[in-house]
Amino acid sequence: MRLDIRVTPRASRSRIDGVRDGRLIVRVTAPPVDSAANAAVIALLAAALDVPKRQISIAHGETSRNKSVEITGLSDEQVRARLQLAMAP
Repeated sequence: MRLDIRVTPRASRSRIDGVRDGRLIVRVTAPPVDSAANAAVIALLAAALDVPKRQISIAHGETSRNKSVEITGLSDEQVRARLQLAMAP
């Protein structure tokens, strides 16, 4: 599954913060230097989806705040359900 996200680096805490304009909002504490924010995004999504980090890759937008991530090993429905749980207050 491919998922469009909007990343906010240097946030006060790492979290998945809902959906805006069709993109999942992902906030990470890491700075956008030396791919640290990308690694933090992958780690956060892997934890939220309960999958190994190797199942998530950045398919498009390595240097942009708007990214597309590829998630393997889960169906679209499983991804949506797990993200809903991760976004619950």
